[in-house]
Amino acid sequence: MDIRILVDTVSGWVWGYPLVILCLGAGIFFSIRTRFLQLRHIKAMVSQLWTGKASAKGISSFQGFAMALGGRVGTGNIAGVATAIAMGGPGALFWMWAIAFLGAGSAFIESTLAQVWKEKQTGEYRGGPSYYIEHGLGMKWFAIIFAVVTVFSCGLLLPGIQSNSIAGACANGFNMPTLASGILVTVLMAFVIFGGAKRIGRVAELAVPFMAMAYIIMAIIIIIVDFHRIPEMLRLIFASAFGVDGLFGGIVGSAIAWGVKRGIYSNEAGQGTGPQAAAAAEVAHPAQQGLVQAFSVYVDTLGVCTATGLMLLLTNKYNVTGGGSGTLVNNIPGVEHGPQYTQAAVDTIFPGFGSGFVAIALFFFAFTTIMAYAYYAESNMAYLVKGRSSKIFINIIRLALLVMVFYGTLREADLMWAMGDIGVGLMAWLNLIAILALGGVGVKVLKDYERQIKNGDKLHFEPEKLGIKNTECWGKD
Repeated sequence: MDIRILVDTVSGWVWGYPLVILCLGAGIFFSIRTRFLQLRHIKAMVSQLWTGKASAKGISSFQGFAMALGGRVGTGNIAGVATAIAMGGPGALFWMWAIAFLGAGSAFIESTLAQVWKEKQTGEYRGGPSYYIEHGLGMKWFAIIFAVVTVFSCGLLLPGIQSNSIAGACANGFNMPTLASGILVTVLMAFVIFGGAKRIGRVAELAVPFMAMAYIIMAIIIIIVDFHRIPEMLRLIFASAFGVDGLFGGIVGSAIAWGVKRGIYSNEAGQGTGPQAAAAAEVAHPAQQGLVQAFSVYVDTLGVCTATGLMLLLTNKYNVTGGGSGTLVNNIPGVEHGPQYTQAAVDTIFPGFGSGFVAIALFFFAFTTIMAYAYYAESNMAYLVKGRSSKIFINIIRLALLVMVFYGTLREADLMWAMGDIGVGLMAWLNLIAILALGGVGVKVLKDYERQIKNGDKLHFEPEKLGIKNTECWGKD
């Protein structure tokens, strides 16, 4: 069987409607259980960014935020949004907003659990789903499965999407040969990831805020220019999302599926990657990093993805294929969905500038995402192979990731996206099941945090008083 057919078939199995329902259902469940913390604690989400200083064992709270945001803000925010609109119509953007709002609850739970059950290995904090599955659920076999899937997904399946998008954008923006961009990205990535988690944190801390703000500022300029069309676009988005628009009413199912699918790919809420960055942070209470990671979901989707979506819709630089129902909109004939849509949108306001600007923005977006993938793969490899020999295996997975980064620049985009969807979907299935089972602990930790804040106590965490066991790092020097 041809590899493309095989990959597409497996991707279809993994990303069926059951996973879409599970993602939305988990978000609704956690939102209700936490009394919609994503609304009640918005102020705290921002203030907690600046708490927690870096130590010999862990990165700062902001570095944890930046590292996770570096993973969340990637090619999905440009190419992923374009794909969602191309396949599901403008309504897909609404469903990306919906999964971001609901997913913030899931992100809080998974990141808080990661802090509760983090461990110290080779002088640094490590944690994530494998750790809370083992210590929280007591299911070592389940933890191993997640770790293996994550190493395979983040080390092999996902990096190619990012590098492929970099190569495509650079070719379109600067006429840069694919081979040259592949070599450049691979060499730069090797320098960063062989520097360890702390170097990843420092690079992300500098690059992520800069790249996100520059991109959003560009979007704001375009929105201001086309300000008169905003009411029309909002009507189109909502009408398309609920199937009442005459043109897009027949593809509301695709709007939901692609909005949720690309929303999860972009903001990673419930996928199990964000908590691995959260676990690396040095904080006084687990809920602090949970709130920070919930906020990163907002920044990713309500900020950067919305910026992309509005740029495309306001400038009419998008096509809609209708998910197999024939071409419904053909505003830019012959242009493949991906970063080229956004490059064309920016070019309408800044002729000759858009392609280069988006290529640079995408480079930063995708590069920091690959850095995050490297850290996630390393964390799970460290979980699987503990002790001195873990460094050998971590270096092996680093090399494998670099190979896939280079490979991704040379293959077609659709194949890389399908491979990445398999990785995201498998991780989401496993992690969502785990956090649904452990959600009670996350809610208990949230209530403990809220009680301390209400009483004006200095934040601290005593898991034994909450009946939480197997917490290696808390209460120890």
